[in-house]
Amino acid sequence: MSYALVTGAAKGIGKAIAAALAEKNYHLLLVDLDGDALEATATEIAGLYHVNVHTLNQDLSAAAAIEEVFRWSSHFHNRLTVVVNNAGYGLNGAFEKIPLASQFNVIDVNIRAQVGLSHAFIPVLRQFKKGYLLNVVSTTAYQTVPYLNIYAATKAFALSFTRGLRYELRNSNVSVSALSPGSTDTDFVNRAGMNARTRRIADRFNMTPESVAKIALKGLFSGKAEIIPGFTNKLNAWLPKFFPKALVEKIAGDIYEPAANAPAQANVVTSKAPALQ
Repeated sequence: MSYALVTGAAKGIGKAIAAALAEKNYHLLLVDLDGDALEATATEIAGLYHVNVHTLNQDLSAAAAIEEVFRWSSHFHNRLTVVVNNAGYGLNGAFEKIPLASQFNVIDVNIRAQVGLSHAFIPVLRQFKKGYLLNVVSTTAYQTVPYLNIYAATKAFALSFTRGLRYELRNSNVSVSALSPGSTDTDFVNRAGMNARTRRIADRFNMTPESVAKIALKGLFSGKAEIIPGFTNKLNAWLPKFFPKALVEKIAGDIYEPAANAPAQANVVTSKAPALQ
């Protein structure tokens, strides 16, 4: 059987994608910062689907993270046909109040790690009759999102990068896709310290990680360029370009503005923040 590598695999969408791949008889290479949750996920998936699951507890913002993931997985490169760059995290708060080091860390995980892992594993995927690369983006990529500013900007980069990479590899055996989920039923809004209004909006439009994963893999294996799960999320991705940017920014700012004097919090996630509703 083939192997699939999934980053940010301990919880949320990453865990659901890993389980969906295991259901399709893929052995798994799972990477996450949360070692305890990662081991629990590995045990659960291995028990349910009887596949081999190997884990790496790794901070993808670390300077040598790309090299470490590549070295750790090297024994399985002769069977590694799917790579899913899912890991990412966001900071909810005013830009000037969030420590700059924390914001650079977001960029390291959401951009540097995704770019680095894509670069490292494309030659591996080229070995096979068909290889698949899935970069997880977000519906926040399609618009400016005040108070989730750096996160949304990194996702805009990820979408542009993934589409450009897909074009470059269009005549190769490697299929590249971008997954842009919207509001998903994870603990992102609570752990990120978002306000009650944001939580209520997210609750109204949440998809389950399992439904997102099912749509993601269907799109990936059928070679879609962009995969946006759910009709509401498709609207959220495409409608903003038909309205004045100032209006879109105001709506987003109203949704994501933190409670007065609340400290900004960081949250390592395997799913995306709520999309604009």
